[in-house]
Amino acid sequence: MSLPDGVRIREIAPRLTFQDHAVPTDVKIELVQRLIGAGVRAFELSSFVRPDLVPGLADAAEVFARVPRVPGLSLGCCVGNTRGLARAVDAGADTAYFLLSADEEFARANIGRSTADSLRELERMAAYAADRNIMLGSYIIFAWGGPTGPARTGEDLQQPARRLLDIGVDHWILADSSGYAAPPQIRELLTAALTHVPPGNLTVQIHDDRGMGLAALLPILELGIRAIDTSLAGSGGHPAISGTQGGGLCTEDAVQLLERCGVDTGIDLPRLIATANWLTSEIGVPGKGFVRHTGPVPSTGRPGTPLAFTW
Repeated sequence: MSLPDGVRIREIAPRLTFQDHAVPTDVKIELVQRLIGAGVRAFELSSFVRPDLVPGLADAAEVFARVPRVPGLSLGCCVGNTRGLARAVDAGADTAYFLLSADEEFARANIGRSTADSLRELERMAAYAADRNIMLGSYIIFAWGGPTGPARTGEDLQQPARRLLDIGVDHWILADSSGYAAPPQIRELLTAALTHVPPGNLTVQIHDDRGMGLAALLPILELGIRAIDTSLAGSGGHPAISGTQGGGLCTEDAVQLLERCGVDTGIDLPRLIATANWLTSEIGVPGKGFVRHTGPVPSTGRPGTPLAFTW
C-alpha cells in the first residue's frame, strides 16, 4: 500500500512539555511563534484543568489569547470536565479532547475518577458542546497498554469505542502513552478502531519511551491516517507519573523520516531543528532525538521517492 502524499503533524510540546516543566508565558508564546515560522499549523496548545494540580498550565487562557493567528492555524487543548470545556470555548479553542484513560489506575490518579465516571462526564460535555463552536473529541490514553500493566489489543478497544459512539464522540486521539507498540501492534489496534470511525476521525499520538516511535509512523500512514501528534525534541512528562519517561515522538525526527519517504509535512526541517535546540538549551527542557544532533540528511533539492511498505 502506498503512503499518502501529505500528513498533518500536530505539535503537542506546548501542552506536554509545560505541564511538567513550568516556564513563563512569554517563553510558551515564543515557542509557538518559532514553530509557526517553521510551518507548523496544528497545535495542542494547553490544558484547561485545575491549576493546583497542573500549575504549569494555569495560564492556558492567556496563551490562547496571545498566540498569533495565521491562515490554516488549528489550536487544540485537553479538558477533563464540563467546566474546563467551557473555559476552552471562551478561549477560542478550535478543538478540545477529553482525557479518557484506558488504564483504570491512571484514570483515578490523573483526574480523580474511574473510567466509567469519566464517560458519564463526557456525556454531559457532549451535550454542552453540541451548540457551541468547538469540536469535542476524546483521547484514549494508554490505548496500547501501560503505564505499568500489560499490552492492550484491538479487542480491548471495542468496549470504549462503542461507548464513545453511543455518547456521540467520534473523533479520537489514540495515544501510545507508554511506547508499547511495534508496527504489528500499531496495525492491529488501528485496524480495530477503523471498524468504528473513518481514518479522518483518528489522530495517533506516539510516545517513544521504548525506542519504537519512528517505526510506528509507517503503518499509521499505510492505514490512511494522516494526523499524527509529536513533541519537539521528544520533550514532555506528566505530573501524575513523575520520574518516568513521558515525552512524545521527536517532531524533528518524524519530519525527516516522512520527508525521506516522500511524504509532505509542510514543515521547514532546518528551522524545526533550530527550534528544538533552542527549546532544550535555553529553557533547560530535557530532550531526545537524533537529527537535531547530527543534522538532516543533505538535500538534493528533490522530494523523496514515495515508498510502499507491508508489515
